[in-house]
Amino acid sequence: MSKVSTKPYLVRAIYDWCLDQGFTPYIAVAVDERTVVPPGYARDGQIVLNLAPDATNHLVMGNDLVTFQARFGGVAHALSLPVSNVLAIYARENGHGMAFEPEIAGSEAQPEEDVSVEGGSGPGDGEGPDTPSGGGRGVARNHLKVVK
Repeated sequence: MSKVSTKPYLVRAIYDWCLDQGFTPYIAVAVDERTVVPPGYARDGQIVLNLAPDATNHLVMGNDLVTFQARFGGVAHALSLPVSNVLAIYARENGHGMAFEPEIAGSEAQPEEDVSVEGGSGPGDGEGPDTPSGGGRGVARNHLKVVK
């Protein structure tokens, strides 16, 4: 029997929590050959995206992929993000959410270590719905706290 990852369920739960609280859900993703994002928006192998309903179209958060359409510079793009590449999902307004250990591509059942994002604001403050990328900046690492 194969072990099903809890990661896609936790990502969906934090997304729903953000919307229920009136917050803007942001997602940080490691960009590799399996990640489909517009060229030039990733920085240091990562991209931060706004997943708010007014910033996305046709959002599907599956167990293996997060897919949606979003505008970058006024141009619509289709994005595809492997759930295994999700580094964090959090509320832009207060930084609360969850971060995940990076998973190695092609490895089986990597142990997940859930990390709670505490305080501070996330990358991309002030970004509008037309700019789902948080300016391409990576996840701030100095405010993460390991939760066991």
